[in-house]
Amino acid sequence: MTARITIVGSLNMDLVIRSPRIPQPGETIIGSEFQTNPGGKGANQAVAAARLGGQVSMVGRVGEDSFADALLENLAAAEIDATFIQRDRQAASGVALIVVDDHGENIIVVASGANMRMTEKDVEAAEAVIADSDVLLLQLEVPLPVVKRAAQIAQSHNVTVVLNPAPARELPPDLLALVDVLVPNESEAALLTGLPIGSQTELEKAASKILNSGVRSVVITLGKRGAFLASSDYKSKIYEAFSVQAVDTTAAGDAFVAGLAVNYGAGKTLPDAIRWGNAAGAMAALRFGAQTSLPKRIEVFELLKGEKPEKILGREA
Repeated sequence: MTARITIVGSLNMDLVIRSPRIPQPGETIIGSEFQTNPGGKGANQAVAAARLGGQVSMVGRVGEDSFADALLENLAAAEIDATFIQRDRQAASGVALIVVDDHGENIIVVASGANMRMTEKDVEAAEAVIADSDVLLLQLEVPLPVVKRAAQIAQSHNVTVVLNPAPARELPPDLLALVDVLVPNESEAALLTGLPIGSQTELEKAASKILNSGVRSVVITLGKRGAFLASSDYKSKIYEAFSVQAVDTTAAGDAFVAGLAVNYGAGKTLPDAIRWGNAAGAMAALRFGAQTSLPKRIEVFELLKGEKPEKILGREA
C-alpha cells in the first residue's frame, strides 16, 4: 500500500558552512565547504516521505525570488504535488543559516519569511487533498493557527495527524487533543512537559503527561539511543537506533519523522514504523546536507535487513 501524505509546513533555502567546531559567542572560525541546499522542516519531510515511497502533497508559502524557484523545482524533481504552495509578493522565501562541525553536530538560525505568512485559508483551500490522505504531517515552522486548522480538517475526515513539535515551544491543549502521534525530541518533550528527560523512568513520566493532554501516542526521539514509544496501544519501550558514523545530523530527525509517517500511513504498526524511522534517520546522518542526505526506500530496507551502511552507500573498500 502506498501511503498518501499531506504536509503543511515550511520551505527554506539552507545556507550551510562546514566548520571544525561550533563557534562560541563572539568568535570567528574559518570554515571550509559551503553549500546552498533546499530545506525547511516541512519540505525536508516532504522530500523524505517521497523518497521513502509516499505519495506526497505539500501546502506552504514561498516568496517571489530565486530561492523560491529553486525550492519549487526541487519539489517537482521529487514528484511532490505543489499545487497548494502559494507565492507571496510581500515576503522573501525562508532562509536557514547552518553551521555543521566535524562531528556532524549543527547549529541553525532561521529567517522564516513567507512561511510565517501562511493563513488558515491556505489549508482550507487544500481540504480536499488533506481529506484524501492517510496522514497529515505537521511541524511548527508555520503559524500555530495554521497548524491547528490543518489538524482540525484532518480529524474531521478521520485522517491520522502526526505532529513533530519543532522548533520547541509550548502547545495549547486544544491542539494536542487533535494529535494522533506526537514526535518530539528530548528537548522538545522537556519543554512541553516541564520535566527532565533522560532515564526510562523520566521518559515514562514525561510521556504520561503528554498522553494525559489528549495525544494518542507519543514517540520521543533520543538521537543515538533511538526512540521511546508510549501509547495506550503498546507497552512503553525504547527502540534502539542503528549504529552509524554520522557526518551531518541536520535532516536525521526529519528523515525519522517521514519514515514513521509513511510506514504508519501504509498500515504498519507503530513499532514497525518507528524502526523504519530509526533506519531512515541513520541513513540521513551519513550524508552531508538536508534534502541531499535523505535516503531512498531501498537503502532503508537494506539497512533493516542488516546490510552495512558503508556498503549501502557504495563506500565499502
